[in-house]
Amino acid sequence: MGKHLPAADPLLRLQASITARDDRLLGWLYDHGVLTTDQIAAALFPSLDFTQRRLRRLTALRAVDRFRPNKADGGSHPYHYVLDQLGYDHVHAQRGLPRGRRDQARRRKHSLTRRPDLPHLLGGNQVFIDLAAHARTHPDTELARWQPASAYHEPGTLYRKGANPHLIIAGATGFPRPDGAGIWTEHERSVPFFLEYDTSGENLQVLIDKIIKYERLYLLSTWAWPVLLHLPSARREANLHHRIAGAGPEAAIATTTAELRTALAASPAHQIWQLPGCTGRHRLIDLPYTDTHHDDQYPTHDQPTPDERAA
Repeated sequence: MGKHLPAADPLLRLQASITARDDRLLGWLYDHGVLTTDQIAAALFPSLDFTQRRLRRLTALRAVDRFRPNKADGGSHPYHYVLDQLGYDHVHAQRGLPRGRRDQARRRKHSLTRRPDLPHLLGGNQVFIDLAAHARTHPDTELARWQPASAYHEPGTLYRKGANPHLIIAGATGFPRPDGAGIWTEHERSVPFFLEYDTSGENLQVLIDKIIKYERLYLLSTWAWPVLLHLPSARREANLHHRIAGAGPEAAIATTTAELRTALAASPAHQIWQLPGCTGRHRLIDLPYTDTHHDDQYPTHDQPTPDERAA
């Protein structure tokens, strides 16, 4: 009788089947938890049909899993994609990490499907997805970095050489916990940023308290990245600017709204960001910052003059 050949290792079969684009998607799902079909299509694929075919293949390979939350008024949302266990194993192998728990994917999917702030997570992810989608169709632009909120949750993560040691002690209580951070590049220029994604579910004072924490970070550290506040409506944006008028925040605070972006069909890269005390709006790449740590790794660019910011 002939010998039975051993079954192929599922992880090796997956690794032999996926593309660089798949790698990027799996890395995003590892870092950012969940993305919808439409988000994945906009950022990575030429069409929705192509996206759906590829996601079915990745699901069959056990790289990704999916679920569909129910809508309050009936029906269901589009598919939401998360990592399946082999997807975790692949990312761990790519990043040189120890192999994770065998039930890691099941536990995380269980957590995400029951997460009360899932719309907030998806909304924050959408801002970065929109930048990636913009870069896909605009040469010489790139979302060069996308960090999740979890990157800044541990005490001391905001400490950098040259900063006040109190940053280590204060940790997550006295300093901000952004909803994400990124670096946007455009024609050999770049700007790093923090993101605060606001759904108006909290009192406006909560948002102001967050700005105060960024002010504290700016004064006690070498961080000087613009803070993007993505707000739902023009009314909330106007109320926020009214409340902080005259305060003259040292940190670069820039606001935009979902209403404005929808009306203009605008990407976050476009001229939609308003600085407190300034008229007009600015492109993301033109927001002011000073950060020598950032400029050691990414090209600097000339900052707009006060007159240009007010134009």
